[in-house]
Amino acid sequence: MNSELPDGLEAFLEGAGWSGSIVEPLPGDASFRRYFRIRSDAGSAMLMDAPPPHEDPGPFLHVGKWLTANGLRAPIIYAEQAERGLVLIEDFGADRMRDWLDENQHAEEAIYSRAVDALVELHACAPGPFEPYDMAVYQREVGLFTEWYCPAMKLSVDSEGWREAWNEVLEPMLARQHPGVTVLRDYHAENIMLLPDGEQGLIDFQDALVGHPAYDMVSLLQDARRDVSPELERKMLDRYLAQVNAGPDFEADYARLGAQRNAKIVGIFARLWLRDGKPRYLSMIPRVWEAMERDLAHPALAPVAEWFAANVPQELRETGGGEIK
Repeated sequence: MNSELPDGLEAFLEGAGWSGSIVEPLPGDASFRRYFRIRSDAGSAMLMDAPPPHEDPGPFLHVGKWLTANGLRAPIIYAEQAERGLVLIEDFGADRMRDWLDENQHAEEAIYSRAVDALVELHACAPGPFEPYDMAVYQREVGLFTEWYCPAMKLSVDSEGWREAWNEVLEPMLARQHPGVTVLRDYHAENIMLLPDGEQGLIDFQDALVGHPAYDMVSLLQDARRDVSPELERKMLDRYLAQVNAGPDFEADYARLGAQRNAKIVGIFARLWLRDGKPRYLSMIPRVWEAMERDLAHPALAPVAEWFAANVPQELRETGGGEIK
């Protein structure tokens, strides 16, 4: 972990009223962003270091302020210096949903219920002032599978057929996506903080777009980083559907977006290892692949399922995609 402090931090903290604080580095994520806990006699805060040119805190600030204005629990922003990539925000504490549930399995259904209810609240808002989650974005994301994973597995595949299959699968859903909802895109157990008041604290939402309401449900219930049983997934889908007017095609669209997101994640995890030297993500691929296989069984995914049958050997699929060498 790189614990070197950001340039200009002392002056930034002094200007924010936090001079003389203790600065504690925290483990990072899959990006160039770094986080520090700031402690003083007055309390604690979190520092995001998102240095340009690799990172830009502008989208985080934009989305976070919109969420807060609409009653969602994004962190309060105490100070910002976007041009240097420094943002001082509310400290949501240490009770991350994934870690907390590791120690409190008995509360799993209650905690996931709260996470679903937070999405219901988000989806009741008019969509935010964000870019659309359109076919170009879906295709760019799902293209990571053929761009990174397939070469890593030494598979020669029909890339054009891959694009065509996804066009066929996603076009009916896109016709139903408008006006859409705010999609956080990484709404899962590592990005939800459990707050003392029982609310769900939202983090890592800077990539928000306006898209389909099923997407964040997929992120939550087909989590790449934590096992969610099919039984719990079903209960939470039923809980969501009981509170919204989702329409008759919601579950087909959920499968579409499940397969799309999971194919993207397999590609991203391969890239994180091959390009960025982060092999820990390889161990998560079998979990993602298992969820993707369930999605591919839905009739709405027939064109993509046929592509897999023709391009990816069955033995790889049966072992969760195999191991990248």
